[in-house]
Amino acid sequence: MANVKKEGGSKGVGMMSGFIILGCILVGFIIWKFVMGSSDNFVNGIVGGEPKDGSVLAMVYKGGPIVPVLLGCLLTVIVFSIERFVVISKAAGKSNLDTFMQKITADIKEGKIDDAINACDKQQGSVANAVRSALVKYQEVKAEGFNSEEAAETIHEEIEEATALEMPMLEKNLTIISTLVSLGTLAGLLGTVTGMIKAFAALATAGTPDQAQLANGISEALINTATGISTSALAIITYNFFTSKIDTLTYSIDEAGVTIVNTYRKFRGSLKK
Repeated sequence: MANVKKEGGSKGVGMMSGFIILGCILVGFIIWKFVMGSSDNFVNGIVGGEPKDGSVLAMVYKGGPIVPVLLGCLLTVIVFSIERFVVISKAAGKSNLDTFMQKITADIKEGKIDDAINACDKQQGSVANAVRSALVKYQEVKAEGFNSEEAAETIHEEIEEATALEMPMLEKNLTIISTLVSLGTLAGLLGTVTGMIKAFAALATAGTPDQAQLANGISEALINTATGISTSALAIITYNFFTSKIDTLTYSIDEAGVTIVNTYRKFRGSLKK
């Protein structure tokens, strides 16, 4: 039953992410068609003609039909980046993570396990939840009188299980952002190729080359290249940023786990004296 619920939840999340991506592409098309392609952006109101002086929107519009796809990719990166920022910020907890870890570490070393658990309840978030699970397990093994090695193994297993439950939520949708790193570049390259095809087609005409078509082809190629690079650059920055944040959270959990294990070893050592 649990597996069925998990699979159903995963499918639901996947469908939602798919709808968001399609929605971003649709919004990108609307922006390209009705905002960038507005007659107000072109000389004499001729859409696709000569852009008015300083009209960046008209210049981007002339990038061709690949532009809406690139805009959709760019919007997708922005939307999922905002979503990940909110989720990962909540995972760190209510107060500053470094301050929380310092307090937790101090309480554990002093044997104030109840105070550490209360601090986790106040902090909330993925890190606090994982640390709290380890602290509760610490109290259990302490009451059962495990030796140091058995306790260490039990506590490590508890931390690994708690981390395994929290990490998927933190890493969700990062795959989409990482995919857009390559997809943005490839879509921009496709637009570049189509633009250059138009440019060479203008050069291949008999007699005098069509200068307007030649300029449009080159413009389309360069605009798509710039948009694709921008999308990929933003995706790389956000992906690395969030990966670094998740690594920090994981390190904090591991640090707390090591402190708990060492504290228990000292406790058992004091009983043997």
